[in-house]
Amino acid sequence: MAMAPTVKVILGSIAFAVFWVLAVFPAVPFLPIGRTAGTLLGAMLMVLFRVITPEQAYDAIDLPILGLLFGTMVVSVYLERADMFKYLGNLLSWKSKGAKDLILRICLISALSSALFTNDTSCVVLTEFVLKIARQHNLPPHPFLLALASSANIGSSATPIGNPQNLVIAVLSKISFGKFLVGLLPAMLVGVFANALIIIAMYWKVLSTHKDEEDATSQVVEEEYTSHRFSPATMSHNSPSNSFVMETHSSPGSRGNSDCIESLRNRVNSLENEIQRLDSCRISDASKDMVVDESVQEKEETGIPERVETVKGGFTTQLKLFLAGKEVSEKWKHALWKICVYLVTIGMLVALLFGLDMSWTAITAALALVVLDFKDARPSLEKVSYSLLIFFCGMFITVDGFNKTGIPSKVWDIMEPYSQVDRAGGIAILALVILVLSNLVSNVPTVLLLGGQVAASAAAISASEERKAWLILAWVSTVSGNLSLLGSAANLIVCEQARQAQYMSYNLTFWRHLKFGVPSALIVTAIGLILIRG
Repeated sequence: MAMAPTVKVILGSIAFAVFWVLAVFPAVPFLPIGRTAGTLLGAMLMVLFRVITPEQAYDAIDLPILGLLFGTMVVSVYLERADMFKYLGNLLSWKSKGAKDLILRICLISALSSALFTNDTSCVVLTEFVLKIARQHNLPPHPFLLALASSANIGSSATPIGNPQNLVIAVLSKISFGKFLVGLLPAMLVGVFANALIIIAMYWKVLSTHKDEEDATSQVVEEEYTSHRFSPATMSHNSPSNSFVMETHSSPGSRGNSDCIESLRNRVNSLENEIQRLDSCRISDASKDMVVDESVQEKEETGIPERVETVKGGFTTQLKLFLAGKEVSEKWKHALWKICVYLVTIGMLVALLFGLDMSWTAITAALALVVLDFKDARPSLEKVSYSLLIFFCGMFITVDGFNKTGIPSKVWDIMEPYSQVDRAGGIAILALVILVLSNLVSNVPTVLLLGGQVAASAAAISASEERKAWLILAWVSTVSGNLSLLGSAANLIVCEQARQAQYMSYNLTFWRHLKFGVPSALIVTAIGLILIRG
């Protein structure tokens, strides 16, 4: 692509620079408007500076990506309500055999849950479990927090729904869910295992000198978790320095059941009060109006309360039995609803594996869950991060405008001869470029800037090499997030969640993460590049 006129290149670069500064540093002192507003400002400047026309700006917004992102967020909300993440947390401490076993479990569960429910969601929910497990085993938390965050990034690389950059790649490349999974699953599994070994090797002494508490951990973890639930869909996914929006809420199903039972109990109390009032009235009337002999009067006075007590006791017993049956019925209904949520989610994954349209499959699954819930969906839909969807819209427009300046194409023309995916040296150079850009401008903009150029270059070799180029881009842009604390939203989520924990807070520092992140990111990336096939 030829370079645009000089004025358009300069103005487009200014607009992109505004977008980049506000996306990476959302609280800059001179313009603290936040990340979402910053992307919209960059998009607006692209149009005002006439880098792109309004029609081109609308065309740049990729609706299939937004639909897929929306659908997966809604499904995550209902899975959280159905206690899926509570069960995953309980697996971390079930029949544990020591600290090293815990590291392996955290790496595996974090990776698998991230591949299916996005890495940010897994980190939001599992961080507190990891802190509790470390406390209960008298261990320092940082090896376990590093295992959680790094494995979440590695695991999310295996599927198109694991993270936002994979969503973009899957839609742009038109690689099916099944081929995407087959192409990256071996690299993901070996990478998770290698990552666990790196953590165990680096912290061998720390993990070997500990004293387990005698109390069982699984019950404690489960009891403490039920009072602390998160809304994972409100997390921002795609910037090196996220700010977080986190909501706590109780289970809507259980809240509705308890309100119903409480109202019935109030009704019982009011009925009992009414019976007592009638009792006193009847006794009063009998003493005033009835003229009978003393023995008869005594029988009347004692007989009325007995009959009233008999009626009241029988009525109360019947209501208690009704309430008990109501509680059992509500429990069964809630259990059946949870099973339906799991079945719909499994059906969505199966449909994706069979190659159905990913965007509409996710939206269909989301709407199926809304209908099955059979109540006002507004509380659940409010937990969707609409600011993230707006962020994507602004980013699509801004990156498309920057591409039209011709700068990315010119840079790629210089790099292309050295970055061919059909030879080892070219793959290494390409991976290094992706790794650096992902840590400088974040992974999603990197994918949007490089994706088309890399794929077009590889397509000139063969179709299989084109698919391999997309998979390399997905793998490196995701795993590169482990390099530093600022490289991935998952890292920052774990860090912030740990710092704000109420009873067991821990501050995971930038340098402590960097000491582990550099060797982990480089080694795991290299292993994956060997195993990826087109």
